[in-house]
Order: sequence, then structure tokens, then C-alpha cells
Amino acid sequence: MAGTGGAGGVGAQGRRRAVVMTDDEELLDEVVRLAAAAGAELERVPDAAGVRRRWHTAGLVLVDEDAARALGPLRPGRRDGVVLLCRGEPPGSVWERAVAVGAEHVVSLPDGEHWLISALADTGARSSPDVGPGRVVAVVGGRGGAGASVLAVAIAGRASTGGTRALLVDCDPLGGGIDLLAGAEELEGFRWGGLALGGGGGGRVSAASLHEALPSPDGMLTVLSCDRQGAGPEPDAAVAVIEAGRRAGDVVVCDLPRHLSDTALAVADAADLVVLVVPTEVRAVAAAARVAEPLAERGVPLRLVVRGPAPGGLDADDVARALGLDVLVSVAPEPGLAPALDRGKVPGLRRGPLQDAATAVLDALDAVADRGRAA
Repeated sequence: MAGTGGAGGVGAQGRRRAVVMTDDEELLDEVVRLAAAAGAELERVPDAAGVRRRWHTAGLVLVDEDAARALGPLRPGRRDGVVLLCRGEPPGSVWERAVAVGAEHVVSLPDGEHWLISALADTGARSSPDVGPGRVVAVVGGRGGAGASVLAVAIAGRASTGGTRALLVDCDPLGGGIDLLAGAEELEGFRWGGLALGGGGGGRVSAASLHEALPSPDGMLTVLSCDRQGAGPEPDAAVAVIEAGRRAGDVVVCDLPRHLSDTALAVADAADLVVLVVPTEVRAVAAAARVAEPLAERGVPLRLVVRGPAPGGLDADDVARALGLDVLVSVAPEPGLAPALDRGKVPGLRRGPLQDAATAVLDALDAVADRGRAA
């Protein structure tokens, strides 16, 4: 745990610390333990004046009832991330102090351990105050075998090799497990079936905890795959995972099933961009219309990736007109893709049409997310 030097709530590497003020040594020991589990920097501040100085730079402000009582007269102003802590059943006076200091949450330990670890981990996940929210793209095939899963892996791989942490989320329980495409099938870590998020599968979860618990082929790409058998994620659990990645500044790439389940629709609603992959075939276009319709009705930002070859002479403009959607990019056939996938090669890591398509999707994702934040 850091001391009380003049770091102002920001660590040597620009990490935003959590600060804590309490004279309850047992409560402090518990907070220190939870911060260590979350991988978060924690600074103990001895008095209300010290908290006031760190008020606008700390990633999280943790105070007990006595600290809140001392801080109130200093009128530090309103900010996010103020938590009032107590042990056991909160006394009635805690709620009055929480309101006075502007605390968003009252957390009782040990019952609130899971929530506090997640909040601390999210604080440590952001390397500086300049790290903005992440971006979420969902990929869905217009027909079976359209190549949506391959493109999803390529997008996540392109983001991670470009220096951005990526979280690849498999939402298709009938897809056989996206870890097979991402080079993570033999790596240790949880799949959806073993991931316990608490709160009935939803609620708050930290990206740091996910990156620690899930397989990662290269340290920058984290893969949350469906199991070979069993059901996929529930809607609340899937949204909790992608929102954790968003809070941490990740690029979150979701592979959706073509038969749009409640989970798939919930993820599409949460995404900044949804990409529909459609081969240039008449039957594929007809099938894609059934997928596009419910998404368009929900108002999700939907774009086309049109995949060749075109045995019947259709082109991207024909597909766009038939579906009433804009084409984001047309993808030529990737030489040697099928045998490479059979050999366990991760798609889209080498120069070629697939990598170019992944780059185009990431560029469009940046543009859509920026417009959404500016609106």
C-alpha cells in the first residue's frame, strides 16, 4: 500500500489510486486485502484534509462513517466513485453521512467484498485519467458459414496487435467454441460455463478480473468462449462482461448467433456497431434479410461486410440495395484460409483481405463510437 506522499492520488506510472480514510484497523486490513486481490493501488490518507487534496484525482474514495463526518464540513464537492464503508449491518446514521458526503454506495464488509473488488479492479485498470471508454462491436452472420466468427477473431486480433487490449466474447453456444479459432483452446482459464459473475449471472464485474481468469494467447487478447456443450451466456451476464471491457478501455468484439436469442439482442443493443457478414449469393442475401430485420427494428447501428467470391455475379451494391443497408467493406477471398484454420492458425494476423477488413471495421467502430460520445 502506498504511503501518504504527494502523489495526489496518481501513481508513478499514471495509475489512478484508490484512497482510503479510516481509523478502524480491522476495516483497513480488509480493504488492503481486497485491493491486493484486485491489483489496485491503495493509499491510506490520515485526515480529511488529505482526502480533500486528493478528491479530484483519486480513482476511488473510500471512507468510513467517522471519516465522512470529518470530511462533510470541508465541502469537497460532488464526484463519482465515493464509497462509504462499514463492517456488518450498517447503522441508520451511515445513510445520513453517505448523503452528506455524496457517496454513491454504502458497502458493508464482508458482504460487499465482490462489489468492492470489482470497483477497485476497475480503478486499477485505467492507466491514466485520459483513458476513455472502450468500444464494442458485435459480428453476426447473414447465413450459416458466412464467416462471422472468423471476422470477429480477426477484428480482435487486429486490435490487440495494434496495441489495444481486446476482449473477444463468444455469444453463440452452437458455434463450437470461438477459442478454437483464437488459438486459445489449450490454454488454461474459464469458459462461460465456469465463469461465476455473482448476482444471478449479471451485475458488476471487473475487466481486470476477467483478463486474469480467462485464456489469453498473447497477453493482449482475452477470450471468453462458450463451452463445447451447454447453454451460452444469459443476457445480463453477457452485458456485464462487455460493459466491464468498455469501462477498462478495451475493444470488445462479440460473436453473435445468427438465430438472434435474447442474449444476442441484448448485446446488439449495447454495442456501438453491429456488423452483418453476407456472402454475395442470392440465398445468403435472402437469409440475411431475416437477420437484419429485427436488428434494424431496434435501431442498432448496423453495417454490411460483403464477402466474396460472387459465383452468380452479385456485387456489394446489389447486396446493399436488397438489404437496405450501407456497405462497410467488401472482402475478397483470403488465400489459404481454410487449411490455415484447420492447422489452428489465428485468422487475420497476416497481411491480406481479412486483415484489411478487420482494420476497416475498427476504423468504423472508432467513428461510430466518437459520434455517439459527442451526441
